[in-house]
Amino acid sequence: MTFNSCCSIFSMASSSAFSTWTLNGSSVVPEATKNFGGIICHYQTGCFKETVRCLSMRVSADMPHSWELPNDKLVASGLGRLSLKNKVQCSALEVDMKPSYSVGNKFQLEDVIEAQQFDRNTLSAIFEVALEMEKIEKNSARSQILKGYLMATLFYEPSTRTRLSFESAMKRLGGEVLTTENAREFSSAAKGETLEDTIRTIEGYSDIIVLRHFESGAARKAAATASVPIINAGDGPGQHPTQALLDVYTIQREIGKLDGIKVGLVGDLAYGRTVRSLAYLLAQYEDVKIYFVSPEVVKMKNDIKDHLTSSGVEWEECSDLMEVASTCDVVYQTRIQRERFGERVDLYEEARGKYIVDRDVLGVMQKHAVVMHPLPRLDDITVDVDMDPRAAYFRQAKNGLYIRMALLKLLLLGW
Repeated sequence: MTFNSCCSIFSMASSSAFSTWTLNGSSVVPEATKNFGGIICHYQTGCFKETVRCLSMRVSADMPHSWELPNDKLVASGLGRLSLKNKVQCSALEVDMKPSYSVGNKFQLEDVIEAQQFDRNTLSAIFEVALEMEKIEKNSARSQILKGYLMATLFYEPSTRTRLSFESAMKRLGGEVLTTENAREFSSAAKGETLEDTIRTIEGYSDIIVLRHFESGAARKAAATASVPIINAGDGPGQHPTQALLDVYTIQREIGKLDGIKVGLVGDLAYGRTVRSLAYLLAQYEDVKIYFVSPEVVKMKNDIKDHLTSSGVEWEECSDLMEVASTCDVVYQTRIQRERFGERVDLYEEARGKYIVDRDVLGVMQKHAVVMHPLPRLDDITVDVDMDPRAAYFRQAKNGLYIRMALLKLLLLGW
């Protein structure tokens, strides 16, 4: 990580001593080598402008470099652990982080791997870009901002909406697409090639890779290998961050707010990567309550519950879909995923069909509430729900185009 900074050091002693030093790239040029009582340091790291107010600073030739809080914990920034290598130690009272989303600045993420990468300020900024992408999509003149860029879609699991929306997003911005629809069967993976070797090969042909894989954690592994951006388009039962982004964007567009909402997550919560990622993003907002409605064999896992609790988000497990539907602003239905049960067909049959959104459920929902679904659906939403204006799932799918156009633009060009 590169730091560009100028730091003014003010002595809090009775004398009016004043010194300055600079951080230039990764080198420190001190003009004093003693302790100082009060420091205000302004620096910029990528898209973050930060101010650190310190109790003391020491500059010496043999001291390890780090910014430290009074409890000796390293200051963390949105780009990772903040650690300087050039002989500076600071006990910080306050860190004021101000994301910089000005046009032309670099996007602060190199890859999109999981929902935890996003805070609410970044989400709001991405949604603003998505609104601009919607204008571009509706303009008859096709944008050329990504002309000359190539996107590879590498899908080891079946996909319709995700793969096609990414490919449409790239083409609508003037880029080109290299694609393999069933990489598990029709790529060198069938010959035993490792994911790492596949990524190293494909990055030589493309500027960005969109990866769907059957193993949780595969996207993180790919990002650690690749020198081009990796977008996680779903990794087994792990996460689906771009789906969560479009889900939150849809909630904002449909309900008009993200703070103070009630959301019912219904169906396969154990293996449903969409609801896991969505829960992480909803935790960024204030006064949110989440209801978990699922068969016993596919209940939400404890890691998500623990995260929500630690984030101050109220959640409740409930077995009565009608009760939850009458209360919530959003009923987020998911299908029971046969492919996650392996040979345990009995467990799949036990879970399937227990919770169905139909006209009766619509009958108890509030007028402003919406039904969402990541799709595809099976029998989890009856077709007679489609004509109700509260059925938002096809609008939700269309919003995926705008979010993915925004992400491609940001990862390749910046803000």
